[in-house]
Amino acid sequence: TGTIASLQRQLEIQESQLRRTKAEKEMLQRKLREQENQLQAMATKFCSLTEEKHEEVMVTIEKENHRLQQVVTEQESKLDKQNKLISELQGTVKQLQAEILTNRSHIYKQQRDQEAIQREAEMLQHRELQTRVALECVTSRFERYRSKILQATFSTAGSKPPQAEVTDEEVLEAMQKIINQRLEFYQMLKQKGIK
Repeated sequence: TGTIASLQRQLEIQESQLRRTKAEKEMLQRKLREQENQLQAMATKFCSLTEEKHEEVMVTIEKENHRLQQVVTEQESKLDKQNKLISELQGTVKQLQAEILTNRSHIYKQQRDQEAIQREAEMLQHRELQTRVALECVTSRFERYRSKILQATFSTAGSKPPQAEVTDEEVLEAMQKIINQRLEFYQMLKQKGIK
């Protein structure tokens, strides 16, 4: 956006310079017409003069004609330069306009990409929320299951209820002890022939 703003400022400056150059060109053309009109007026005046002043006026006219031709040559040279400058400025303006269009296209593409990334981020956030809810549900079920295991393990006859937080290893040991005791009791009954 900053690049486009900079290019647009450059474009405005170039267009302003182009307008100024065209105005100078018009002024030069106007001066040229005025000089031609002066020449025409002098020629008309010359035709109306009497014979005695003809030679004197002829010299003056030739001098003036020479001076005016130099002025015309200078004005034409300036006009050529102005035309060249106008052509260059028009080329620069076209180039700047093309750059602005290209940058606008890039910005539009970046905006589309950003919108796509935003949509993907929202989708990921939604998935994360769903995963958190599922994890909380699983955690809650695990805690209930663990609580039931603890209750079953330490509520059997001969078991001492835990005095502090019980680790999973301690629960496993207590369950293994109960299982071993039951196996021993089963073996003893089997040896005595009791079903």
